[in-house]
Amino acid sequence: MNFLAHIYLSGENDLITIGNFMADSIKGNKYRKYPEEIQVGILLHRHIDTFTDTHKTFRRSTKRLHKKYGHYSGVIVDILYDHFLAKNWQNYSDKPLDDYVQNFYDSLEENFEILPLRIRKMIPFMITDNWLLSYASIEGITRVLEGMNRRTKHRSSMNEAVLELETFYSEFENEFTHFFHELIISSNKKLIELTS
Repeated sequence: MNFLAHIYLSGENDLITIGNFMADSIKGNKYRKYPEEIQVGILLHRHIDTFTDTHKTFRRSTKRLHKKYGHYSGVIVDILYDHFLAKNWQNYSDKPLDDYVQNFYDSLEENFEILPLRIRKMIPFMITDNWLLSYASIEGITRVLEGMNRRTKHRSSMNEAVLELETFYSEFENEFTHFFHELIISSNKKLIELTS
């Protein structure tokens, strides 16, 4: 899953959320040097990634893209699924998405010192361009995919995946809805296990 889903699945604790958000930058056992709540977020992130990568519905979505995008298919579906979460946000939270996102940005700035260097460098761009809120629109997802394509030195052609999103929009949305319901249950269970 991509940023918005990871943040959402962290619950109400700011430090668990920060840990989940920054987890891709923490390799192996290095998570143990962080405060306990950050560790919980990192371990929750790893659980979410494993659950996602092995789930048959997520794999159905990636299969639709695999011929054209190869091993980038999973990254693309992560981003597309964040689009459906943002677009249908009212189904998952009582708090408006723009308020939720602003609270998260505030939390990032309050906890800036604990973030890995790579994340610190990314934050100004994320906040200025309001990545998380932009996921709700096709235009926002197009910009995200264009940025990802640039980061792969244009090898991935990820910018073109918006065509598949538009062509198979209802299929992707139905797959997301089914998958995300199961992911919420699994993540909540894991979070209880990690915090008890």
